[in-house]
Amino acid sequence: MKPMSADKKVIPRVELPDDVRLATLAVREGLPRTQWSENSEALFLTSSFVQPDAATAAARFANEEEAFIYSRFTNPTVTMMERRLAAMEGTEACIGTSSGMSAILLLVMGLLKSGDHVICSQSVFGSTIMLLGREFAKFGVETSFVSQTDVNEWKRAVKPNTKLLFAESPTNPLTEVCDIRALSEIARGAGALLAVDNCFCSPALQKPVTMGADIVMHSGTKYLDGQGRVIAGALCCSQKLIDEKLMPVMRSAGMSLSPFNAWVVLKGLETLAIRMQAQSANALKLATWLESLPNVERVYYPGLASHPQHALAMAQQSGSGGAVLSFIVKGHESGGAVLARKNAFHVIDGTKICSITANLGDTKTTITHPASTSHGRLTEDQRLAAGITQGMIRVAVGLDDVEDIKADLDRGLRTL
Repeated sequence: MKPMSADKKVIPRVELPDDVRLATLAVREGLPRTQWSENSEALFLTSSFVQPDAATAAARFANEEEAFIYSRFTNPTVTMMERRLAAMEGTEACIGTSSGMSAILLLVMGLLKSGDHVICSQSVFGSTIMLLGREFAKFGVETSFVSQTDVNEWKRAVKPNTKLLFAESPTNPLTEVCDIRALSEIARGAGALLAVDNCFCSPALQKPVTMGADIVMHSGTKYLDGQGRVIAGALCCSQKLIDEKLMPVMRSAGMSLSPFNAWVVLKGLETLAIRMQAQSANALKLATWLESLPNVERVYYPGLASHPQHALAMAQQSGSGGAVLSFIVKGHESGGAVLARKNAFHVIDGTKICSITANLGDTKTTITHPASTSHGRLTEDQRLAAGITQGMIRVAVGLDDVEDIKADLDRGLRTL
């Protein structure tokens, strides 16, 4: 698609003061109201849009005039969500996708070609490892997986054909934190781009672009929605990257975010900051309690002083540890992987309140066994390289009363 000239017609924007803060952007940014002056954003459930005449239709399809054409790549509700999330992340623009994984798919398809090289943290979400390490390898894109926290490993992995660095911070499920500024310097030195999955923190706690990231990736399924209702994804970056690299792929391949799902995420963004604050506070209380128990060998939570990257996390994440933690139960690999898994299952099955599901970011507290769910498709060697053992349990803390969640976990922990 050709970039539009400055004198071409564009889709209007909401008129807001330049200095409004995140909480205001979360409830106001989007599109101007329609002629009906609705206060809550309109939901446009339509596949196509009627054009006034053939010449205008031709101009719009040629990208000579900005307008809504076809919901595979242009829809008002999706645009509202994109503009709001971009404003909250501090980027020029955003492109919504059908899921978090489709956002990564779009990212790689838009930026890379056969012969290019990616450096990726070995601690990222299991499906990300499979997509980069297996699926894109079929098409000649090489990926080197490195330690999330060892900056020197990232440096040593750089090759002449390195085009992209990809990291989560914190990671799923070990909550490892990468030094975004350091990775940004490596990327710039290599002539590459840095993409950061900001799913665990969201812009309520962390804005990677302020630390040098070029692209912020989201699974909107998680905290952006916040209530486990829809699947969605997004990439936040410069307008140039979207216009020249990402939108042409979206228009042809159609990893499209549905208008309904976009509307649900749009409304979820309105309460994002207060949810993250409350859920993170609950997570800190739960992590502190778990760390005191004799049947818990180790707790992984950036808000704890015992976390290896605690200071870095506090600096990057607005002083918050986030709402996700993991812990290892008694009977870890020292007692055998079979026993470790048995004990983890015992604790999970003893819960009556926590939802046993691999999803996270919900207002309901969720619990899962990463080695057999979110990272179950990896080999045992891949899991161990990422630090994911059979005795590990991940808890995504919601808005339930934290004392009830403590009691829920204690049922299994005290009977190990």
